[in-house]
Amino acid sequence: MTTTASSKQKIRIFDLVLTALGAVLITVCSWISIPAAVPFSMQTFAIFLVLLLLGGKRGTGSLLLYILLGAFGVPVFSGFTAGPGRLLGVTGGYIVGFLLIGLVYWLLTSVIGNKTWVMIVSLCLGLVLLYLFGTLWYVLVYSRQTGNVGILSVLSTCVFPFVLPDLLKMGLAFLLANRLLPVLAKIHLFSDR
Repeated sequence: MTTTASSKQKIRIFDLVLTALGAVLITVCSWISIPAAVPFSMQTFAIFLVLLLLGGKRGTGSLLLYILLGAFGVPVFSGFTAGPGRLLGVTGGYIVGFLLIGLVYWLLTSVIGNKTWVMIVSLCLGLVLLYLFGTLWYVLVYSRQTGNVGILSVLSTCVFPFVLPDLLKMGLAFLLANRLLPVLAKIHLFSDR
């Protein structure tokens, strides 16, 4: 194996390790929760932090890994739950919608760059898309399983109580990322987020 091939192999392994660590952080933070119709958890904080630290590609990979682990029965979701039933249930759209945050972040930071305003706009836009997707999913699944439910009712239960806490978590993630990135940048492979 040549030096270049060896370096590329190390980078791939490093990417996989970081992606797995991001999924672990999201999992641990999802377990810190207060039960509700849609549980209050530190999950979105971890998602924001993982994207800010690992970048769009690795961070979205972490989100996908997290969702896949839960889909295959590993209890990574809030309340130590898992399985396809959880993803296909009324709140499953909010879990699947986490990918929207990652994809929007990855797209916008790839196209425009890692400027602070771009990161803020992309996380906020991703969060809005998450709320929209999760709400529509909730209405659709609830209507099929139980009966009609109004969008305002779902928004009052599943979105409005989360907007301010999610924005505060985003701010906390930015503060923590700004502290951690200079330390982590000393690892040469980590600087290409």
